[in-house]
Amino acid sequence: MPEEKLRVIGIDGGPRKGWNTARAVGEALEGAAEAGAETSLYRLWDMNFKGCASCFACKRRESFLRGACAFKDGLSPLLDALKGAAGIVMGSPIYLGDVTACLRAFWERYIFSNLNYDADNPSVMKKGPSSVVVYTMNVPSEAIPKMGYDALFRLHAGFLGRLNGDFVEQIAVCDTLQFEDYSMYHAPMFSEEHKRRVRDEVFPGDLAKARAAGRRLAGG
Repeated sequence: MPEEKLRVIGIDGGPRKGWNTARAVGEALEGAAEAGAETSLYRLWDMNFKGCASCFACKRRESFLRGACAFKDGLSPLLDALKGAAGIVMGSPIYLGDVTACLRAFWERYIFSNLNYDADNPSVMKKGPSSVVVYTMNVPSEAIPKMGYDALFRLHAGFLGRLNGDFVEQIAVCDTLQFEDYSMYHAPMFSEEHKRRVRDEVFPGDLAKARAAGRRLAGG
């Protein structure tokens, strides 16, 4: 029988199709595919779902729901697809100092249902998926420590790491181009010329980092 391919799931937590976050997640999935993984992409903005309902069904003793969210809604197909996945590529723009509300809601449903209230065995999964997280943001890279984003990224790495995956890799895509035509918006603090230069000269390198991370995620 042919060897079963590793599965890598891409999760786009941004609202804009084909824009910065979507492109970075897509590149990471391309890298995973180059390394031989079977890939699929889910857009959270296309799904109708909510965050954790605090029902604690996933924490009941001897429950068949242990390690799975009991709540059924538009997120359920993605949660089912993640079972047995070797890797997850997640992407989000930074809004008001954190990931989008939909990615955070996904984390509540997926990560919490797979965590044990047990210091010796923190995860229901003996071997969970490895993770790549791509963050896109309007601020330049030197603003990351000033804004506290480095601490935020460590926090995210901590709870993703509790899924017992091999590694969590994070990529910050900074100083992004926000608008196709800046003349249509009131944004005097930003230089369109600078933003387009970053888009042309720096963003391709960011996409290459995402692609390389995808290859590493799939073991390539």
